Amino acid sequence: MITEILYGKEGISLDLPDNSFIIEPKNLSTLEDEKEAIRQALRNPIGSTPLKESVKSTDIVSIVISDITRPTPNHILVPLLIEELGHVPLENFVIINGTGTHRDQTREEFVGMLGEWVVDNIRIINNNCHDEETLVNLGHSKYGCDVYLNKEYVESDFRIVTGFIEPHFFAGFSGGPKGIMPGIAGIETIMTFHNARMIGDPLATWGNMINNPVQDMTREINGMCKPNFMLNVTLNREKGITAVFAGELYEAHDLGCAFAKEHTMFRCDDRFDVVIASNSGYPLDQNLYQAVKGMSASHKIVKEGGSIIIASECSDGLPDHGNYSKIFEMADTPQGLLDMINNPDFKLFDQWQVQKQAVIQVWADVYVYSELTDEQVKGTMLKPTHDIEKTIEELKEKYGADMTIAVLPLGPLTIPYVEEKAFV
Repeated sequence: MITEILYGKEGISLDLPDNSFIIEPKNLSTLEDEKEAIRQALRNPIGSTPLKESVKSTDIVSIVISDITRPTPNHILVPLLIEELGHVPLENFVIINGTGTHRDQTREEFVGMLGEWVVDNIRIINNNCHDEETLVNLGHSKYGCDVYLNKEYVESDFRIVTGFIEPHFFAGFSGGPKGIMPGIAGIETIMTFHNARMIGDPLATWGNMINNPVQDMTREINGMCKPNFMLNVTLNREKGITAVFAGELYEAHDLGCAFAKEHTMFRCDDRFDVVIASNSGYPLDQNLYQAVKGMSASHKIVKEGGSIIIASECSDGLPDHGNYSKIFEMADTPQGLLDMINNPDFKLFDQWQVQKQAVIQVWADVYVYSELTDEQVKGTMLKPTHDIEKTIEELKEKYGADMTIAVLPLGPLTIPYVEEKAFV
């Protein structure tokens, strides 16, 4: 059977055994008129007064966007926000790129994300989680750290957060408050948000919003300097907008998460010997760091001792910035990495992604189909493959002729599960 999966900007086609089980979200069409749907959402928001009525012409307005690793249609959302606030001078706006711990975007990348008119007419800054001069201390979190957020965001008169809602392997769902925390937070706050205890909590997982410490902490910190307005969307396979959620942060985000959950959850009767997954294609499959999300979605339904094949282009490498690749040099095995990271004295940003990957690798073998070199892949304790169909044939020798195969063509845009009590 021929199966198309998302990979880079073009996708790839695989010829797989006929008994392969395809797992995808419910197919939703792109809204007939995306822009008009957004305008109506801004004028008829959830739990809030219309956006235009909420903002004075003299207000300094900050708009927080997600960075280049996310497929948020910033080029649609941001111009419509500025259009709706036409009574506010352009010089009163500032766009804050929610990089978290990721690298800054260049001007050319901002043009691709926002369009040339926005870049030429609106001031844009990258959040720098390491630069204390650009951060403000808002107090102390119940999770045990001081809370730092971007100074320009905190000091603006009206704060807007944008984003898109999809399943998330730590926070249950993305979007909403995550745009602020960790998007524009300081490194000390992010380190606690993603420490070994938080990431290792069984409730910090896909699709779970109940007693999830990661979701709870992001909401706690948003409460210290809450966005005045949220604009989020949900997307389909083609990255078209399927629904719009705008208004009061928590109420609008809860409705968006419920909508996404209804269309992305997929219950399986049993685990599989082999799971093949994409990482949702570009932009989420730009690097191996982000590909851990596709591995994690596969982990939900692969047998112990099974194999995961992740197809992630990795056009941006491992990446080279950050500590992701360096941490793998500090131990010899995935279990050794977990022992090291679970030591309370170990603190290094990006450890959370290695922790999640190591948990998966203790459970199953992981093969990577990408543009990375074999040396790069092996350096992260993973197995390179240059031919997925050939690897499938080789795995039949291990699991037998009745080997079961699941395929996640959209990767972590689907939440497969096997009798996960948190989801029922």
